[in-house]
Amino acid sequence: MPVGVSEQLRIIVSQADRNRCAYCQTSEANAGIPLTIDHIRPISKGGEASFENLCMACRPCNEFKATMIEAEDPLTGETVPLFDPRSQSWTEHFRWSADATRLEGLTASGRATIVALRINRESVLAARARWVLGGWHRSIDGWG
Repeated sequence: MPVGVSEQLRIIVSQADRNRCAYCQTSEANAGIPLTIDHIRPISKGGEASFENLCMACRPCNEFKATMIEAEDPLTGETVPLFDPRSQSWTEHFRWSADATRLEGLTASGRATIVALRINRESVLAARARWVLGGWHRSIDGWG
């Protein structure tokens, strides 16, 4: 458990994020390993261990994000803040492709987050295709 994050706070964050990664929406059940707590703004950059600064993240999103708080938008080349799941709406920044396997960025922050966190890497695209076939990845019924 991250420093300063109580078990009670972890439960509250997990429930708020519906046991899914706040970035790529992968459920803990599909990930096959426990989700981690991510400091949206890392402690090293002034972030706190508060609900407003914590979210659930799958291990790849958490590890690729590391201490980043901004990245380059691949469309404009601008450096922009990464998506903040506590202060921004996921559906305003992202949508699923028609086949529900690829996450698409609707904003500069959405696009930069997808690239920085490598959300559409080949291995996860193949996994999402299997999840769609099995009915375990529901992008059309309101969860991302």
